[in-house]
Amino acid sequence: MAEEKIHFNSGDLELEGLLNRRDGEKGVVVTHPHPLYGGDMQNNVVTTIARAYQNLGYSTLRFNFRGVGNSQGRYSDGHGEQKDVKAALDYLVSAGCCDLDLAGYSFGAWVNAMGLGKYPEVRRLNMVSPPAAFMDFSGLGLTPRIRLVVSGSRDDIAPPAMIREMINTWNPDAEFRVIEGADHFYGGYEEDLFQIIHRFLGREAHE
Repeated sequence: MAEEKIHFNSGDLELEGLLNRRDGEKGVVVTHPHPLYGGDMQNNVVTTIARAYQNLGYSTLRFNFRGVGNSQGRYSDGHGEQKDVKAALDYLVSAGCCDLDLAGYSFGAWVNAMGLGKYPEVRRLNMVSPPAAFMDFSGLGLTPRIRLVVSGSRDDIAPPAMIREMINTWNPDAEFRVIEGADHFYGGYEEDLFQIIHRFLGREAHE
């Protein structure tokens, strides 16, 4: 089933997104890397995350943060972007999804994590390469909804050793997977990432 182009409002701003609507109540919002470094919803990691969820029957919504592509507004240092995530979640709820995941890559993972307290409808947060060496996660304490974290062994923006320490604070029970050989951009490792997310979601569905 193909994704359809949609538009939705985040406050006074209109944002663009790509929606793959499936039957059922399961859905996920997927967020993209840093807007000031070329990040958008067409990113290879973002599309890989969405594909893993789609393969298991989830409705998926990936979108461009404010100021990216045809989304109105301008970069807001993560604060406005948290509002954009909330607006995307609200859109999925209005489309009939009430069993919601939130997934993000790099900057998108940081925005999701730092705004999670504002998203009570989210059951589970999954993160790919949360940029621990680049963004400030100090305000994030015990967060049981963090369930899966993935990084690459050569990722200098999300160094595995640094993330492993942080997970002990966030949620010691979260699954942490490191893809050997991958750097922050996952070029050539998209299928490895797909398999990790797909298997994790499959296991969780049977627990």
